[in-house]
Amino acid sequence: MTTTTSHSADEGGGRRYTLLDRLLVPADQTLRTLFASHVAARPNPAESLPETPQIADNPAARRHAAGLMRVNHSGEVAAQALYQGQAFVSQTAATRASLMEAAREETDHLAWCAERIRELGGRTSVLNPLWYAGSFSIGALAGLAGDRISLGFVAETERQVVEHLDGHLQRLPADDVRTRAIIQQMSADEERHGRNAIQAGGRELPKPVRALMKLTAKVMTRTAYWL
Repeated sequence: MTTTTSHSADEGGGRRYTLLDRLLVPADQTLRTLFASHVAARPNPAESLPETPQIADNPAARRHAAGLMRVNHSGEVAAQALYQGQAFVSQTAATRASLMEAAREETDHLAWCAERIRELGGRTSVLNPLWYAGSFSIGALAGLAGDRISLGFVAETERQVVEHLDGHLQRLPADDVRTRAIIQQMSADEERHGRNAIQAGGRELPKPVRALMKLTAKVMTRTAYWL
């Protein structure tokens, strides 16, 4: 069967990808994100910290922390989808490579969140496939607006994520040092990704778009805490 050849070569300048090749990459990543066990490339920030008795012996505190980390895990699922959607329609190889590098690093977040949820006796969101599908579509739409808008979308997304994570740090039980360490490292990574997107030429998004993004994120986070 003959497939249509895409306009771009791979980053190595050799093989030219077919349309089928370009479709298989996000399809594979979708399955990996939603159903695979993720292995972090970096050490878990909490690995050297003890589980305090105030958390180990307090079921209510454990449920609350697990709910917050379920929200964060769903946010990382959505982030993978956003990056994949943006990269799929990206106009330049440099922007595509930047997006995929950020996505690879944030795989660590997926692994850390999932591990912490298991430790707390919780589970990941049953709605993760829905978050992924919606976020991939949003990412593709952002990417179609051009690389500068797409990078601006990354920067604004990461700014809102940092704000959201800072809120979680305030809501966490004071003695939950393991969850706190993971969230703090995630926040530092997200801030750097946003800064990199601006330095790569990202444009500030219009205020109504930023407000809509915040509203959409609020719906997801409030739902994922319970489901």
